Amino acid sequence: MKLFDVYPLFDIEPVKAEGSFIWDKNGIKYLDLYGGHAVISIGHSHPHYIQKLTEQLNAIGFYSNSVKIKLQEELAKKLGALSGYPDYQLFLCNSGAEANENALKLASFNNGKKKIIAFGKSFHGRTSLAVAATDDAKILAPVNATDNILFLPLNDEQAFEQALNNEVCAVIVEGIQGVGGVYIPTVKFLKKVKSLCEKLGVLLILDEVQSGYGRSGKFFAHQYADVKPDLITVAKGMGNGFPVGGVLIHPDIKPKHGMLGTTFGGNHLACAAAIAVLDVIKNENLIMNAENIGNYLMQEIKSIEGVKDVRGQGLMVGVELEIPSAAIRNELLHQYKIFTGSSSDKNTLRILPALNISKTEIDIFLNAFKNVLSKQLIK
Repeated sequence: MKLFDVYPLFDIEPVKAEGSFIWDKNGIKYLDLYGGHAVISIGHSHPHYIQKLTEQLNAIGFYSNSVKIKLQEELAKKLGALSGYPDYQLFLCNSGAEANENALKLASFNNGKKKIIAFGKSFHGRTSLAVAATDDAKILAPVNATDNILFLPLNDEQAFEQALNNEVCAVIVEGIQGVGGVYIPTVKFLKKVKSLCEKLGVLLILDEVQSGYGRSGKFFAHQYADVKPDLITVAKGMGNGFPVGGVLIHPDIKPKHGMLGTTFGGNHLACAAAIAVLDVIKNENLIMNAENIGNYLMQEIKSIEGVKDVRGQGLMVGVELEIPSAAIRNELLHQYKIFTGSSSDKNTLRILPALNISKTEIDIFLNAFKNVLSKQLIK
């Protein structure tokens, strides 16, 4: 048997990682400014993370949600306290796509409607309903197609007001659009969306799968707009590499037995990983570090020749170049041994490092980036 070939791969095989660095099988050291799609939130192989997972694995690794798992309650309490949502409820699953799928189902269960408003350049996952709400026809199979999704331009208040009606079940929007090229919903727009949703009984879902968990310089990116969604979805940085996701659910949304379910969601190891992440974020002040280092990074990049625009908050940064980013990304990786990310916007490079990255490590990137860009511009 061979692997189903759906991933274009770099010819690099990592075998070790620590902090913001990874080493390949040949002993070559790389600076990781992408964190495997913003997953590595507290750095690779953090000692507290390793300890918590090891202790849990030595005790019990898994049992189903048919029994009490006290770790789930500890996770919910710590997440509520650190995120600023102590009164919300938590449903645990395995990924961001599942979190969005369940959030959309919950919204429909809650108000009995089925129309959904999403936005251009969005990405919400690859499961059936999440992918239907994703603005990318290339990953939408015919079986996923539905007339229940309406895509609108992000930050277009007039278009949104005209489209919203009594048939709409939910509005789903990313705290910061990641795959689309790091585009941010404005404070004014989010406040308008929240206000209009409340008037019509439409549930607002904030997809914080990539932009949450401190990455933006606040626990959630939507907190810059001071709005409270009905549902918030999380994953990626939640487990620092261990598969875990969740939905934060407004206290007015009442659960029923059998309404949602999952085999692996909220298992002992997943909870141990997620609790360790919250511990480190809190104890090491990583949200503040994300804000400070992110501001420094964006300020420095703005002054570099060849950069057209810099978008982002905290350590979720999109660098739009005057030329396609692929060649820049490849030279950073192969010549300077630095991982960065791409986006669906071919000119935009994404920077998504661990939240505990240092200024010294950012300076390594900045020096390399200046050299690479200046060479490309001369060509």
